[in-house]
Amino acid sequence: MVFPVSCSPAAGQQFARGVALLHSFWYEEAVKAFTEVTVTDPSCAMGFWGVAMSMYYPLWYPPSEATLKAGLAALDHAKAVGAKTQRERDYLAAIETFYRDWDKSDHRSRTVAYEKAMERAYARYPDDHEAAIFYALALNATAPPTDKTYANQLKAGAILEKVLTEQPNHPGVAHYIIHSYDSATFASRALPAARGYAKIAPSAPHALHMPGHIFTRLGLWQESIDSNRMSADAGVAYSTKTGADGVWDQTLHSLDYLVYAYLQTGRDVAAKRVAEEVATIRKAYPESLPAAYALAAIPARVALERQRWSEAATLTLSPSTFPWNRFAWGEGITAFARALGMARGGDISGAEKEVQKLASLRDSLVQAKNKYWADQVEVQHRAASALVARAQGKSQEALNLLRSAADLEGSMDKHPVTPAPVVPTRELLGELLLELNQPKEALREFDGTLTAEPNRFRSLFGAAQAAERSRDTGKARALYTKLVSLCDQADTQRPELQQAKAFLRK
Repeated sequence: MVFPVSCSPAAGQQFARGVALLHSFWYEEAVKAFTEVTVTDPSCAMGFWGVAMSMYYPLWYPPSEATLKAGLAALDHAKAVGAKTQRERDYLAAIETFYRDWDKSDHRSRTVAYEKAMERAYARYPDDHEAAIFYALALNATAPPTDKTYANQLKAGAILEKVLTEQPNHPGVAHYIIHSYDSATFASRALPAARGYAKIAPSAPHALHMPGHIFTRLGLWQESIDSNRMSADAGVAYSTKTGADGVWDQTLHSLDYLVYAYLQTGRDVAAKRVAEEVATIRKAYPESLPAAYALAAIPARVALERQRWSEAATLTLSPSTFPWNRFAWGEGITAFARALGMARGGDISGAEKEVQKLASLRDSLVQAKNKYWADQVEVQHRAASALVARAQGKSQEALNLLRSAADLEGSMDKHPVTPAPVVPTRELLGELLLELNQPKEALREFDGTLTAEPNRFRSLFGAAQAAERSRDTGKARALYTKLVSLCDQADTQRPELQQAKAFLRK
């Protein structure tokens, strides 16, 4: 990694370490490293640039008001010190577009302004790989979640692949290639980067986790388990080392991916064990989007993937002291799981109340102008409404609702915070079509889910059932064989696996 700055040699070394930490999203340690730069060499304006950069999480969530004020204060210090080269002034000016007038402009507008500023720096300094790398990250940060052409991500990927030929061991290049291709369509392009990134930055918990994004997209479950287990363990060690009060949000993020992979391979005991550990958590830090998502999603996944309807119906938000009012979509995950559990368990009245809650949560997100998460909750609202309709004997209404939910879900890309939807709506549609004895139509829906979520347990099983009932014995055998093979380390005998093995013995 080469990032020359006008600082003393000692401060320059600290700066390089800070940038490496920044590229692995270890923001807590990066801000410490850049602060050390400003102490070692108070005249190093780029040290303050690093502090401001470490407070901006482009792919995660918007900074708090206090963080925005702190970032702007760091840049004011940089101005007072004075950057010594035009290149450094351009880097500082770029990040200032995000912080300056934060109280007068929305987060999205300032994120786009930063992207455009980095585009200018990238054009002005064609030999500066760091400008290229930070520009690629900015492109990912501004990619619209509904753009299924992935224009920004592909542009970023092309920039990074060019840098990769000259700097194959750069942590930012490997990391951002993974983010650029974190979609079912392009994930295979990032597989070499995924398998190499953890080796480039083996001490960074996020670097250990990130390969799991690609392993999940490709259904490489054992590699995802290994990646996320190491990351979660590293996160726990980091919290212990720093004497933190609570569980780090990055540890929780890795555990959600880990639980998801366990469930796809029939390791229900292992998944349940993690869920039980998470249930004992009384505090997460910071109280962030990744923490909220994992805390809500893990118990919901464990109940719904195993079709434990009574377990799903009785889920509650935990810990109760977490600021759930800031994360309406997190409340929505629990309401969705409860609605499905109640509808499947025959408690139609209870399910209807959860459906009403989902509508209220969606409306609050619409009012807050949080369209992406409002639409995510609307998907859950339609899906839950469909299962209530099915329980009431309104099968056609249920099908119509699930089709519209699946179409809405399919119009959006998943957020990086999640390995996959808690339950893919198209999978629910396939299961309903099977119930209604429409196996050929069901197979089409399961195939659609498997295109987006390769090697997903419930969709593989559903597709195998649909093929069997459509009298496509060859396809059924291939799908059941794949399911059994993926679950060769299962720690419980799911009925689905017993059915698959019985078919294969014929």
